[in-house]
This record gives sequence, structure tokens and C-alpha cells, in this order.
Amino acid sequence: MIPLKAGSHKALYEQIYEYLKKEIRGGSIKEGTRLPSTRVLAENLKVSRSTTQMAYDQLVAEGYVKAMPHRGYFVLRMEEIVEVEARSPGGFIRDQEPDSCGTVIDFSPRGIDLTHFPYNIWRKVTKNTLVEDNKEMFLTGPPQGEPALREAIRGYLHSARGVNCGADQIIIGAGNEYLLMLLCQILGPGRTIAMENPTYRQACRVFESLGYCIAPVDMDGSGMDIEALKAGEADIAYVMPSHQYPTGVVMPIARRQELLKWAGGKKGRFLIEDDYDSEFRYRGKPIPALQGLDKAGKVIYMGTFSQSIAPAIRIGYIVLPQPLLEIYQQRLGFYASTVSRIDQKILYQFLTEGYYERHLNRMRAIYRGKHDTLLGQLKKLDKDFEITGENAGLHILLTSKKGRQEDWLIGKAKDKGVTVYGLSSYFIRPRSSGFSSTVMLGYARVSEEQIARGVQLLWEAWREK
Repeated sequence: MIPLKAGSHKALYEQIYEYLKKEIRGGSIKEGTRLPSTRVLAENLKVSRSTTQMAYDQLVAEGYVKAMPHRGYFVLRMEEIVEVEARSPGGFIRDQEPDSCGTVIDFSPRGIDLTHFPYNIWRKVTKNTLVEDNKEMFLTGPPQGEPALREAIRGYLHSARGVNCGADQIIIGAGNEYLLMLLCQILGPGRTIAMENPTYRQACRVFESLGYCIAPVDMDGSGMDIEALKAGEADIAYVMPSHQYPTGVVMPIARRQELLKWAGGKKGRFLIEDDYDSEFRYRGKPIPALQGLDKAGKVIYMGTFSQSIAPAIRIGYIVLPQPLLEIYQQRLGFYASTVSRIDQKILYQFLTEGYYERHLNRMRAIYRGKHDTLLGQLKKLDKDFEITGENAGLHILLTSKKGRQEDWLIGKAKDKGVTVYGLSSYFIRPRSSGFSSTVMLGYARVSEEQIARGVQLLWEAWREK
């Protein structure tokens, strides 16, 4: 019998894995012992077979158990065990540490749900990629990335996001930070970049580190304030029209056309469209990318697989309009690709063999369930809070109708063992008074049970005394 706690912050497969690991390390389960099959264990514990399979896969990966074809799973001999503990600053840090009451519910807006990552499929695709002795795969590949992968990305972007481009316009890179640094070299020095305020601070840091002048532009209900943009001196505008981070604003078509008109009004102006989590939308039809409306080559489109697959898969891409592509090829085409050909081949297979689409559909359903659970639970806070940003993405905003300040909300939640996040850290300049009572609740990394418990604790923390 394995004791499972439904209300634990740990996933069920992790609880099974940790229990078996402890029993093996302690000698309670001896070397050579055959473990129950994943099916039998799943039936006994009343969990899904995929849950027990994930637990066994982790034990196999760490060398505690060996999978023998047609025979089952057997415990291996433990010669010597070396403990590696998580450490505080200076070492690895645990994502969540229980408080004195043992309650930790972290509504982090960062990260994704990895309990449903298709480990077996990824392992299978990786194995298929390496099954042949392909020497070419271990050589330096094309600077822009593998042509086959770029074509697969082009096809996906056209069908799913309405992006119009050729595979030759796509550059694959190891994460958005690298691609932004590459883009800055293409655009050249002395640029002023307008950024929505609040915004994705990591992009702002990259631009500032390269000497670019940042011009924060406040937002209205439709996105970046176009009149404020026109009044400034920026020649580049960085926007997130499909789901602005962190406010959740979805830019309407009229505002998109105004942005395109602004970009077309002067030579050298461009729009950078960051489409980081457009895959997750819960109301209405998917909104096509701003790039699909661009007829003058003014939109630079950026995307990544970090949100839709996993953060550790550091593969992003940028779509350059033709004038900038020519500059890249003339001045920077000698840069080697920053993503290994093996990783590109794995992703190519994941995309073209239908695994990515199935994974996305599954994650949309899972996130929608969490999204609906959160909104349902938050009804008890309707009287005191306004909810925004709920139509897409993986977080929502709560704004106190009574003007409770961000620090007070965060502090009271922390006293109950719940972590929420203030909006102030996303502002380029001091936060607007309109957002001083707003906190963010992310739901990707918490279970539906944790969501219900967390909102109950928030209600207790924030209600009038």
C-alpha cells in the first residue's frame, strides 16, 4: 500500500515515485524484487495507468529500477548512495517550501503544468532520432536552423496563427533572449523601443543591456495607447497583441491597424510581435497574428515552444520581414545556429508526426479545466474584487474594488500560506495608480484541488474583520 494525499502540492506520480524510492533506499524493498505492473498498481491505488508509468519511468531513469521486456520492473542493487540536497542561494532552490503550517499554494504566473508532459512520446521520438548512425546530425548545421524544421514551423504558423512567410524568413534560436540580442544587431544601434507599461520585463532588460533607449507607453483597454506612441520618439514598438503580458488585454483589430499605420508612416519603423502564449485561449475564435495583416514588411514576429511544450526546450523562432532578412544575411549570416541539430530533429518529428497537435489539445483541455475551476471558486470574491485577463493565457488579475493595496493583499495571503504576485514588478516606471490594488494568480502549476483550497484561504485572508 502506498499512502497518497489528494490535497498534497505534489503530483500523484511524484508521491508514488518518492515512496518507492524511499523504500528501496531503506532496504524495505530488496534487490531483485519484482514490482507490481503499472496496470496492477494503478488498479490498487485507484489512479490512472499513466500516473504509475510516470513514477516507474522516473525510478528507471535514476537507476533504482530496471525494466525488463516481457518480465516487468525489478529493483536494482544499491552499491552506494550519494545524497544531493536542495540548497538555498548558492545552490539549487526548491520551487516551493512549506511554511510552519505545512500549507503552500503558489499561484505563480510563471511555468507550466509538467505533470502531463508526454514523456514517453518525447523519449520515443528522441530514440528514433538517434537510431541511425547519421554523422551529419553531429555537424554544425545551417545558421538559420534546419530547413525541414523551419518549413514545419512555417506551416504551423500559417495554419494556426495566420502568419504569412517563407521558411527562409525564419531563424531558429535557443530562447527569446538570444533572438532579441540577434535582432538588436540586425536593427542596429541608437534605436528607441516603445514598450507597453506594464510589460514582459525580461525583454526590457535585454534591450537595456544592449544600450537601447526604452520608452514606456501606458495602456488602455485596447493595448498600447496609440496617441502616446505617436507623441513619443520611438521607432520600434514591442507589443503582445494576442494576449498582453501581464494584463491579459487582447488587442482589437482597429488598434492593430493603427499600429501598422504608425509603423508604415516612417522609414525604419518596425513592430515586434511577441506571440508567446497564443495557443491558450478560452473564449471566442483564435485571433490571427498581427503579422498576418502586415502588407508592408513592418512586423517582426517572435514565438517559442517554452510555454506550449516545456521551458527547458530552449527553442524559439523569429520571422523577419524581407528588408531585415537581407540585413541579417549580409551582416550576421556567419553566426552558427545556437540549437543543436539533434534537438531540432526531435522537435521536427514531434511537430510533423502529429504529437504536438495532440499535446496542445490535451493541454488546452487541462488548462481550461483549471481556468474554469479558478473562475468558479473566485465567485465568492465577486463582491470585493474585479477579475480581468481571463479570456486567454495561464493567469488572471484580481483588483480590489475597495482599494486594498498590493502589499496588503500579498501579505495577508502569505499569512495563510498562499503566494500571489503583485503587478508592480512588471512596470518599467512607477506603477500606475489604476493597478496599485492588483495581484496576479497563475494556475498552470497548481491542481484543481489546490486552486479550490487556495481561493478559500484567500477569501479568509482578505475578508473584512
